Amino acid sequence: MKILITDGLAEEGINLFKSYPELGVDIRKGISKEELKEVIGDYDAIIVRSATQVTSDIIDAAGMKLKVIGRAGIGVDNIDVNAATKKGIVVMNTPEANAITTAEHTIALMLSIARRVPQAHISLKSGLWERGKFKGREIFGKTLGLIGLGNIGRLVAERAIGLKMKVKAYDPYLSSEAAEKLGVEPVSFDELIENSDIISIHTPLTNETKNLLAKDAFKRMKKGVMVINCARGGIINEQDLYEAIKSGIVSGAALDVYEKEPPDREHPLFTHDNDLVYTPHLGASTEEAQTKVSVAISEQIIDYFVNGVVRHAVNMPSISLEHLKVIKPYITLAEKLGSLQGQVCKGAVKEIRILYDGEVAGFDTATLTVAAIKGFLTPIMDLVVSYVNAPILAKERGIKVIESKTSNAQDFTTLITLKVKTSTGDRQVSGTIFGRREPRFVRVNGFSIDVIPQGFLLICENHDKPGFIGAIGTLLGRKGVNIGQMHLGREDIGKRAICFFNIDSPVPEEVINEISILPDIISVTQVSL
Repeated sequence: MKILITDGLAEEGINLFKSYPELGVDIRKGISKEELKEVIGDYDAIIVRSATQVTSDIIDAAGMKLKVIGRAGIGVDNIDVNAATKKGIVVMNTPEANAITTAEHTIALMLSIARRVPQAHISLKSGLWERGKFKGREIFGKTLGLIGLGNIGRLVAERAIGLKMKVKAYDPYLSSEAAEKLGVEPVSFDELIENSDIISIHTPLTNETKNLLAKDAFKRMKKGVMVINCARGGIINEQDLYEAIKSGIVSGAALDVYEKEPPDREHPLFTHDNDLVYTPHLGASTEEAQTKVSVAISEQIIDYFVNGVVRHAVNMPSISLEHLKVIKPYITLAEKLGSLQGQVCKGAVKEIRILYDGEVAGFDTATLTVAAIKGFLTPIMDLVVSYVNAPILAKERGIKVIESKTSNAQDFTTLITLKVKTSTGDRQVSGTIFGRREPRFVRVNGFSIDVIPQGFLLICENHDKPGFIGAIGTLLGRKGVNIGQMHLGREDIGKRAICFFNIDSPVPEEVINEISILPDIISVTQVSL
């Protein structure tokens, strides 16, 4: 596997790859966009920081070889995640590796604007002694409003509470109980901006968060509020921030990130030297953080290629090596259930319903659901379906995916059922695990059965009449088709029955046609698992 590193990586991260001869690393720091387009198709993975823009045209130029895009850092706004997802490329980041460094930088900036440290430093260094000019403010007892309470937001909250501040947080994806456990008061966005003495941003840049702090938000803030952004440029509207400082609403701001990097020095914001603290995107710039992110992304890429483990993916469920050891047989079962349904279902697919019964219901089943969708779509799509793009492909085709769980599997310790609703009717198949790792199909459209889901399968539905099994066995033998195993099920004596034949090689189409005209045959289908 070939891995391209474009923005540099600490030596500790690069050395990890050297322990795996099956992984080759090329370092092309400062590569141009045009050069990257030319060479990206030769690589299985690319590792970037913030400098390299992995745009949709770069992803298109990668062809089908590229499997992973690794971001040594948190933000992935320099990567077209949607384009990568559609092509089945995993996008990974390192959300925890530089969290402490960024949280500490946030606290440093907060203290800097509260006490005007940079301005006082410049004044004294120029030979002045202006004690009265740089009167600061205490942060003790002040209300810090955090927009986003993820990894970094939580660390900032812990440190602010240690400084005896009151901490409020707005995070629509976090429960009130989780916030309160941290000693943080969960509030609405409006309440946060109206009642905070200091506002700090810790959310990614998305369509929803772009210009989150703009003219209307600034108008509702407390007079004298301080604003900090160590997250992403563009979340604060810089022109509106300038106006808010000019009008006296914002008494101080600290910016580590900008809409354009490096920022335009002619921007009016840079005329407010007494009110602002600027740093050049230093949130993750410590020796410790650089080493941590390098080691983290290297370990994640190695885990992916060597162990098949996905960690910190932003476009698919992540799974640890420990969890994979437990859940891998169920992933195999879910994908085979999906594959069977994808090959036998006819008509436009409206809905896929996945039911988890028994022990499996206690797992994080997100990966299993993706596996089932991947298995279902692979036989019917003319492009590569992966664990990354399967959900988005299902959505694009208008397929509704529903997941449900129950702890009572009745006849089995664990049971996964896949129900597919199409324009021509519904089909249902259930499977379980025998022992610890052997998948089995145990119910098909109401028939109880015991099928080993592997290789080539010939599925026949027929009327339960004497001589049918002999007739089909004779026909297959005469045509040179060897039957490895046979599994039978029926509704009742003389009613509908089903046969699954594990066969050693595909059955030719003309033989399928001969089977389809046998007496008592209802249908015959060949599938490959």
